[in-house]
Amino acid sequence: MPQAASQSIDTIQALFLALIQGITEFLPISSSAHLALVPLLTSWPDQGLAFDCVVHLGSLTAVVFYFREDLARMASGFAVTVKQRSISADRDGYLAWMIGFATIPVGLFGLTFKDMIETDFRSLTVIGTTSIIFGLLLWLADTEDKNTKTETSWGFRDVMIVGFAQAIALIPGTSRSGITMTAALMMGYGREAAARFSFLLSIPVIVLAGSVKIKDWIEQPDQAAGVVELLVGYGVSAISAYLCIHYFIKYLQRIGMGPFVIYRVMLGAVLLWMVY
Repeated sequence: MPQAASQSIDTIQALFLALIQGITEFLPISSSAHLALVPLLTSWPDQGLAFDCVVHLGSLTAVVFYFREDLARMASGFAVTVKQRSISADRDGYLAWMIGFATIPVGLFGLTFKDMIETDFRSLTVIGTTSIIFGLLLWLADTEDKNTKTETSWGFRDVMIVGFAQAIALIPGTSRSGITMTAALMMGYGREAAARFSFLLSIPVIVLAGSVKIKDWIEQPDQAAGVVELLVGYGVSAISAYLCIHYFIKYLQRIGMGPFVIYRVMLGAVLLWMVY
């Protein structure tokens, strides 16, 4: 059970942590690896569960707003599939079903192994190692020559593979966006198709993770962050996450995954160096 923070955070800490959350939530570089560095490089107090909740809400706001037109079509299409009792009755409705199916593994794994993930796996050794290993896997997947599948190619088998890959991302340092894009690229999907599906898939996952944090906060509320810090956290997280999604998709075809792989390997090496 998380412990209530004994100190209050300030605006600078709120801004910095929200920026980390907003950027690393969607880039394939692992948010947990970056957050692990914060207590090592600063003397900041724990930000508390309330702050964690609002920055996740900021990230959720960003991805929902960015994909608002897609989500509206998916909601309308989902209603069509329900009415006609066929998930293939509407293309956008079909995608909504695929997102739902792909979310099942992370929900089951998260509930089953929550305590183990929050304790045994949160070491710098694990985070540094997974950052490097899954970074190299991303590089390998991005060098494939058969990345020609588009968003219309998603089938049940493919989305479940991505879904189980996402469940592995519960291990800190793996990167949810990184491993889901890796799985999609390895199955032959293009970079943009892999990224868009990963971002859409993040919506129910952020909702699930946020719900767990809210539950924990209700059970043990904290006063680590004041109203100003919470507002800063929400705003900075939402804006940085939106810009991150926009420019990542815009420049992905041009830059590829190489820069993120190099960054991950260097970050993992730093974390392991700090341990040994």
